[in-house]
Amino acid sequence: MKKKKILIRIGSLRHGGAEKVLVTFLKNISPDKYEVDLLINLYSGIYIKEVPSWVNVYYLLKGEMITTNRPQDIPVKAFRVLYQKMFLWFPALLYRFVLKNKKYDVELAAIHGMYREILSSPQKDSKKIIWVQNDIFNLKEYTPEVIRKFFKFDRILVISNKLKEEMHKLAGTETEKQSVIKIFNPIDKKDTLEKANASIDDYPFNNGIPTFISIGTVYPQKGYDRLLQVHKKLSDEGLKHQLIIIGDGYDLNNIQELLNKLEVQETAKLLGFRSNPYPYLKKADFYVMSSRHEGFPTIIAEALILNKPISATDISGIKDLLQDGKLGMITPNSEDGIYEGMKKFLIEKGLAEHYKKEIENTDLPFVLEKSVQHLQEIIDEV
Repeated sequence: MKKKKILIRIGSLRHGGAEKVLVTFLKNISPDKYEVDLLINLYSGIYIKEVPSWVNVYYLLKGEMITTNRPQDIPVKAFRVLYQKMFLWFPALLYRFVLKNKKYDVELAAIHGMYREILSSPQKDSKKIIWVQNDIFNLKEYTPEVIRKFFKFDRILVISNKLKEEMHKLAGTETEKQSVIKIFNPIDKKDTLEKANASIDDYPFNNGIPTFISIGTVYPQKGYDRLLQVHKKLSDEGLKHQLIIIGDGYDLNNIQELLNKLEVQETAKLLGFRSNPYPYLKKADFYVMSSRHEGFPTIIAEALILNKPISATDISGIKDLLQDGKLGMITPNSEDGIYEGMKKFLIEKGLAEHYKKEIENTDLPFVLEKSVQHLQEIIDEV
């Protein structure tokens, strides 16, 4: 059987949900069926070492991601932007000199931000797929006019019913509607459980006080500013609890400054990046998501695998993951909503056990094998 030749494009393989999902997918598809080339704009990130050896990895640039705007970093950032744009403006150069004139059956943008790169491909006969991993309808740069361009793809993969509904509103024809396919991102349950059992010696709290944890890149969209304000308010009301935030990103210094300003250093800890956050998640009592917007919050799926009671803001994908509130609390997407969710767990002592039992008795839909099979079927049929 002739192997299907696939080009997959992504910005980097840093510690993000979309990057992890892509690598999980690559680790679970058959090298006997597919020949995969993975083209990374910036060769960096913790997931690079997890890419299977049979996948051909290409890159435009090599080096660490720059998340600050220090004066000494600006020339490097400017060069990187121009170098990548050169291949966007002159894609024939990319396909000739980097990809060695290889012909592809399928070209896949593994994240919404790569839509221009795939649509500019000089290979007009290849089938084009885009994998929308974020709530693009909440991103300022993604106007309806920009999102309409996504219908130039043969298939648009979305990771929540909300995104599918929004795409359908923009669709001009029935064919465009049918090109939008809702999928569950593949989550490796076995891998999550194994990593959660690793020993750690820097867990900040071991005093029996209820502890909330939140994990994710420290960007404004994550709402950690709101979360710290709520933590302070609950503490001032005498509701004793602790908070752990794991992650790094360009907003890290601002969040640390806010933590210090609120004088909650004893009860809230900003631990920074951890390559394996799951032991911390396992030891915490509750998971709290304060995000302003997300696509498919992979960490929520992993919290469910670890049977954690969850309070999450009403963002894209959350109703699918928490089954409309059956498996966890879905709160209004506001500071008041975050406050009410955390307060409920602190004052209603039986609520956490209720959600744990619901999770235990539910067949979670993001099973690795089913998700990978669905993705393979889409690639095979396109």
